[in-house]
Amino acid sequence: MAENIVETEELTKMYRKGKLEIVALRDVNLRVSKGDIICVMGPSGSGKTTLLNMIGGLDRPTKGKVVIDGVDITKLDESQLASYRLEKIGFIFQFYNLFPVLTSFENVELPLILAKKSRDERKKRVYSLLETVGMTERANHKPDELSGGEQQRVAIARALANNPALILADEPTGDLDSENAKMLMNLVKELNQNYSQTFLIVTHDPLVVQECSKIYTIRDGKLEKSSG
Repeated sequence: MAENIVETEELTKMYRKGKLEIVALRDVNLRVSKGDIICVMGPSGSGKTTLLNMIGGLDRPTKGKVVIDGVDITKLDESQLASYRLEKIGFIFQFYNLFPVLTSFENVELPLILAKKSRDERKKRVYSLLETVGMTERANHKPDELSGGEQQRVAIARALANNPALILADEPTGDLDSENAKMLMNLVKELNQNYSQTFLIVTHDPLVVQECSKIYTIRDGKLEKSSG
């Protein structure tokens, strides 16, 4: 039986807006096995980003639990959650979220600095990751000197820095043209096949969906497995 990297149990998130109670997630039960590429689709406001935030430890559920790599993160305090995010989760965003004043090398190095890796370890790891994503020659370039596709490759290298159990991607191709989107998904597949890297991707992009091993839809906070 495959090892579960993610397990959610009756995961529920409610917000209050004045006298209204808004249910963003309703009793979500999700299993993500090591080596899965999971896709979650749904309209705006359906709960996709809320689900990523719960699994990424960026927000806390109203009810239920989230177990990542055997650890129930709903029981962690804020300091423990910060360590969890640094060690276990890689984040990829639609608009890259690279630091504009840092080079590609420095952006990828940052999580390693936070993890207190030695200078030699950092240098070796960063150049290995930049080589993996095909960005070695752009190591000393800042984000405004890179194309959108190149920036997203650097963002993937940064997400991989601390060997995370899981990478969470929020519309990773949303700001890319079709050619760069295809290149990005080819890279995701390579990382998945060569390193059994696990991905949970929120997307509207059919090109992304067709490359995923499992597809879910979410609507009004309810998650369902797709037959697609």
